[in-house]
Amino acid sequence: QVQLVESGGGLVQTGGSLRLSCAASGRIFSIDFMGWYRQAPGKARELVGTISNTGDTVYGDSVKGRSTISSDNAKNTTYLQMNTLKPEDTAVYSCYAGVRTHYHDPANIYWAQGTQVTVSS
Repeated sequence: QVQLVESGGGLVQTGGSLRLSCAASGRIFSIDFMGWYRQAPGKARELVGTISNTGDTVYGDSVKGRSTISSDNAKNTTYLQMNTLKPEDTAVYSCYAGVRTHYHDPANIYWAQGTQVTVSS
């Protein structure tokens, strides 16, 4: 089994920055990708960004240019650096990872519990 532990959320003022962390642990053969989705009240869940185990990144349009996803493969950890935050960035940010628990097993997606990011105006 696999679990993801997420941290770094909180309250920040407009224009500020936050750094989210997400660490995977448990029975892990390999991690294909890690990233974040977010969901604000009354809005659909949207992609923030993802990073593959080869370093390829994809960002959602709403954060492109303001956020950077990085990873430490040795620690099974990914980081989301968010800069120039706006009130529209207020949401619950949920980390996910595509994890293979065995060489012969396909990757399954696991989710962290989510962390609240609130950007005050």
